[in-house]
Amino acid sequence: MTAIVLAGAIALTLAACGNQEREQGLAAATREKEAAAATAEASSYKSMFSSSVFLGDSITEGLSFHGVLDNVMGKAGATAMFALEDVDDLAGRNPKHVFIQLGSDDLLWPTDNPKQFSLTNYAKLVGKIKEKLPKAKITILSVTPVTAEAEKSEPRYKNIADYNQGLRELAAKEKVEYTDVSPIFKAHPDLHDTDGIHMKAEYYTQLLKLLQDQVK
Repeated sequence: MTAIVLAGAIALTLAACGNQEREQGLAAATREKEAAAATAEASSYKSMFSSSVFLGDSITEGLSFHGVLDNVMGKAGATAMFALEDVDDLAGRNPKHVFIQLGSDDLLWPTDNPKQFSLTNYAKLVGKIKEKLPKAKITILSVTPVTAEAEKSEPRYKNIADYNQGLRELAAKEKVEYTDVSPIFKAHPDLHDTDGIHMKAEYYTQLLKLLQDQVK
């Protein structure tokens, strides 16, 4: 009787191990498929945006940091004023499309009216790009939102919506495109990194999905 019970226990253990191995195998296969799909998607975007350049601050820099795109001119601490110095480099790349995303650092600029100061330089930036790249299509991207915790830590981020309205008006005046990126965050609310300001890799694939029609 003891031998029968022991044999039954061993059989049940082996069956459980077999099921566990099958589940682990299926999970591993799923992860491999997801990784392959992500790699294929990244390769597709690199091809799709091969004639584009993204100009901006550390938010934009995330495109290259996460390996999504290579043709990125993003710098930590960049502002519209500082970006004026990069136009010759941008022109040397001769892009067909220029996507600009600046403002996160402009809002923190130590001046009496950072919005007006920034937008004045932003207008100069757009004008200089037009002069150097008259055939390029220019798109201004809205400043990305921050989390409630980040806004509490830095109250000046409360001005993001007002600044974005200024960008929208600037784009209309300069006759360039304007894209509001906020719908991305409504559909995918968990895209911020731990600091509540910068973004996880997923944000950038969602951004390119939003922009892909502009480069077709």
